[in-house]
Amino acid sequence: MELIQRMLSGEKRACAKLITAVENNPEEAEKILREIHQYTGNAYVIGITGPPGAGKSTLTDKVVKSLINEGKKVGIIAVDPTSPYSGGSILGDRIRMQDLALNPNVFIRSMGTRGQLGGLSKYTKNALKILDAAGYDYIIIETVGVGQSEVDIVKTADTIVMVMVPGLGDDIQSIKAGIMEIGDIFVINKSDLFGADRTATEVNMMLDLSMAMERRPPVVKVTASRSEGIDDLITEINNHQEYLKTSGKLHTRRKNNLKLEIVELIESELRKIVISHVDSENKLELETDKIITKEKNMYEVRDEFLKKIGER
Repeated sequence: MELIQRMLSGEKRACAKLITAVENNPEEAEKILREIHQYTGNAYVIGITGPPGAGKSTLTDKVVKSLINEGKKVGIIAVDPTSPYSGGSILGDRIRMQDLALNPNVFIRSMGTRGQLGGLSKYTKNALKILDAAGYDYIIIETVGVGQSEVDIVKTADTIVMVMVPGLGDDIQSIKAGIMEIGDIFVINKSDLFGADRTATEVNMMLDLSMAMERRPPVVKVTASRSEGIDDLITEINNHQEYLKTSGKLHTRRKNNLKLEIVELIESELRKIVISHVDSENKLELETDKIITKEKNMYEVRDEFLKKIGER
């Protein structure tokens, strides 16, 4: 495929066209992903997540500039919320990272969530694989910022940077256990504001209470708008990368993520079988009526459908 060869040779336009193809055409996506698989697995993936207003885009901008100054190629996938009315996205990250977009060693792609929960777009992993195959050393995924449901990033990234800021109200409420457990590095952004020390202390206290951690995540204070503390953050990212590699956890984390992805692919195909083949006689509609009238329960209907799939 000519487009793939152009992407492998470093052409940004070909990379963009391939990402568009895997977003909009499922059949084409599978062909592309099958062909580029052998070129993937080299990029290091950093997830930047946290509540809305935490300064994730500004932080991403500064981290990327630091990495490209080290001679690295960096891909950015910025996930934005999709409007439930127009179906479009604001794509504000392109405005904040305009100067990066012109850099030949940086590729920026904004993606709408398209109603997907968990902080990521449904097609983020596909775009990630294309950027990986294109030879980017680091791929940064900046999630949409949806709060406590924003945990899908743990299934995708190698290092997860959790960004917090002072002044968002109840700090403990914003760093509940579900979010605390996914962070590998905690960043207190806008640390020049009043309350930054208190927020850092509360994050440290929450981490101290979590006894299950094999490696205690560091807490780094930065002011991204002034480029303060960025070097410390890069150091911690490098430290975590080294820890994952030497402990064998990088291989384990990626293997577990692959297992989840395979299960999702199987579930997707099974759903298609149920809808297009098993339910060709509109059986699902009839069975739901029987569940409502208490003639059957959901588990009986499930077993009947699974039996029918097994007979195919």
